[in-house]
Amino acid sequence: MAAEGSAMHVALTYKGAVAIAAPSGDIGTHEAPALRTAIREALDKKPTKIIVDLSGVPYMATAGLATLVEAMNLTRKAGSTLVLAGMHERVKAVFDISRLTGLFKIAPDIAAAEGM
Repeated sequence: MAAEGSAMHVALTYKGAVAIAAPSGDIGTHEAPALRTAIREALDKKPTKIIVDLSGVPYMATAGLATLVEAMNLTRKAGSTLVLAGMHERVKAVFDISRLTGLFKIAPDIAAAEGM
């Protein structure tokens, strides 16, 4: 299943009790709702973990950050875990500048995220 926004696509896959949301393209104001929809769709399946694979996201604006903060809160309330994987340096810089890096579980890739 996939949720689509303008110029961005979010592929959702499942590996047992783990949901993987893989957006591709920049995440700005117009694209963030597609990511939000995909994460909510994944949460409906009650996974133990949601991995957001950011390897296909070269840029993320504050709307994307806000969506991921919301996702973190939703997953905690659902008793699930949110892990961000595969961040490009440019995206990681946005997290670092906004001082959000320490709030998230961040892995270098999906394999590492699965082990968290």
